[in-house]
Parts: sequence; structure tokens; C-alpha cells
Amino acid sequence: MALRFAKRMNNIKASEIRELLKLTQRPEVISFAGGLPAPELFPIEEMKKAAMKVLSENGAAALQYGPTEGYNPLREKIAKRMAKVKVDATIDNILITSGSQQGLDFVARVFIDPGDVIICESPTYLGAINAFKAYEPRFVEVATDNEGMILEELEKALKENENVKFIYVIPDFQNPSGKTWSLERRKGLVELANKYNVAIVEDNPYGELRFEGEILPALQHFDTEGRVVFLGTFSKILTPGVRLGWICAQPEVLSKFIMVKQGADLQSSTTAQMEVNQLLEDYDLEAHIEKIKEVYKRRKDLMIKTMEQEFPEGVTWTNPQGGLFTWVVLPEHLNARELAVKALEKNVAYVPGGAFFPNGGHENTFRVNYSNMSEERIVEGVKRLGEVLREAVK
Repeated sequence: MALRFAKRMNNIKASEIRELLKLTQRPEVISFAGGLPAPELFPIEEMKKAAMKVLSENGAAALQYGPTEGYNPLREKIAKRMAKVKVDATIDNILITSGSQQGLDFVARVFIDPGDVIICESPTYLGAINAFKAYEPRFVEVATDNEGMILEELEKALKENENVKFIYVIPDFQNPSGKTWSLERRKGLVELANKYNVAIVEDNPYGELRFEGEILPALQHFDTEGRVVFLGTFSKILTPGVRLGWICAQPEVLSKFIMVKQGADLQSSTTAQMEVNQLLEDYDLEAHIEKIKEVYKRRKDLMIKTMEQEFPEGVTWTNPQGGLFTWVVLPEHLNARELAVKALEKNVAYVPGGAFFPNGGHENTFRVNYSNMSEERIVEGVKRLGEVLREAVK
């Protein structure tokens, strides 16, 4: 059978993380590979109560089609939650999506023509690379430091490249690096986007998981021209299984996304939206987030402490103030893809960092997750990684 597929399929490859996760399903493997929340923190009993209440009191509506924009009471609650990142939003700014990953796909559909330029952090989120790549753009990576994108490098990229459609960034606890942008860089990015008339896609799945200090204003807070498209999600602050995220944008921009969603899946699950809305009415989500932060901070601190004890000289890593990941940089002569095989032989897994660079290279890096493993398994897993790294640097 020789079916003729669209040319765009040549640009689509299986997610490296998803493929790796298949290998880590064995119970003996200590996996730092996925970006998985801790399942023991899921509010299972509260979700049961919310589901029962929705189905018993409003079951016919919960099982029926709903508007593309989403369930209005939930949209209103999301708009109010945007105040946490200093964004003044109304229901007219919110579109419910089937996870923020769908939002990334919609961004690509709305903005990208073949050959267009996408500017992104270097490294950047692999899931975004895969979502955008299907639409045949060209990626321009901009170097980052501990305060975010280096603005001089960003302006150079904007000057030297035509057809830049948007700048894609994760300003808070970036995936994969764990870095957070400073206020000055946030303001500077928006100013440059205004100057060069490009959109900004602000991906914010981790912003509420800040372990210390105050939540910083979103890029959208500084947006005076309606060019920032904000992506949020319940996956990291509630559960990923409900598959609910949102896009926050100006109504004239959001209308494009609404049309795309109508063609994609008509709407996100009515049942899931109504259940999450009920949960938000009956359950203290803020207290739940505080519990998550406490656990993740403890696990992050333990991972960093064990790395300090077990990793050899010449290996460095980030120490994030929130989120789910830390980023490890090896001496340049080492290849993290090759070492991942040796790590799996010791039943420990991470994601090689080269996958997070759309234009390749940087194979001496890898990402580790600290949210999903118990403290005991974090210590044991880092010790095993330390053995692999010490052997490699000899």
C-alpha cells in the first residue's frame, strides 16, 4: 500500500519524550524523563464529589454539546484567575482548549505559513517545536542567560530576519531550563515586539508553582497593543487528565482561534469543564497549589543537594525557583544521548537536551524532572546518574 501523505508529514516525528516514556514504564526504572505532576497530590476524592454533583444536578447539560468558546462559568473563573499574573481579563478574552498543547497547535494554524520565521528561546519546549514544525516554519534561536532571553540578541534576530510571525517564550520556570525572566527582560521583550510589529506567544504552564518570592507579572500585563497570546493550563495545578487549558487574548485575536477550534474539535469536553468549574466552587484550589509547591520544593532541594554530592566536577545545573525541571550541562565532549543509554542500563532515565534545540546541537545537555518521583527514588536515581557521569568524565 502506497498512500500519498501530505508533505508536512515529513516534518513530523514522534515526540522524543513520549517515546522515552514508553521505556520508563517498567516499575524498576527511576524516571526523571517526563514532565509529570505527582499523582499522589491529585484531588481524587474532590473530583469524585464534583463529578457526582454535576451529573446528578445538571447531567443532561454536562453530556451535551456546548459553545466552542467554553463553559461560561469556567471562563469567568479563569478570567478572574488571570489577576494572579497581573492581567485584567474578562470572559471575552478566554477560550477553553483541550490542554495548552492544543493552544500551541492553534497558534501554528493561526500564524504560520511555510517559510515563516519563529523566534524562540534556546533551548525551548520540545512540544512547541513539534507543534510548530508541522507548519514548516524556520526557527531562529536566541540565547538566554539567568534573566531570560538576551534582548540584544533578540533585536539582532528581529532585524536580520524577514517574515517573523511571533516570538515564543516560557518566561516562568522555563521548560526545559527552569529559568525565569526578570521584570526588565519582560518589559524589554514587549517593547521590541511593538517596535518590530510581531506577536508574542507566552506559554505559562508553571507560573503558579513558584517556591519562593512573589509571582511575577505575565508578559501580557505589559502588553498595550494586544499582541500577546497567553496560554494557560490546569494540568500542573490540578490534573493533566482533565485536558483543559485556555488561551487569553484580545477578542479580535481570539476570534481567529475560535474559528480554528470549531474546525478542530468543535469544543472541549463539556463534562470536564463543568466538573472543574464545580471543583473550583467547592474546593480551595489555592490551598491545593500551596501543597503542591511545598512537595515540589522539597523534592527539588533534595535533587540539587544530591547532585552537589554525586555529580563530578565540570557538570553544572540550574536551581529553579519553581516549576518541574532542572537543566544539566555536561562538558562539551560528552554526549547526553549516548549517556542516556548507559543510564537506562542502571534503570534511571532523563531526556537528552539536544531535542530542545530546534536547529540541533547542544548534545552535552539533559533535562531532569523532580516532581514525579518520591524523595527516596530521587536520591537513588541521582546517585545512579552520578555513577554514569563519573565514569564518562574519567
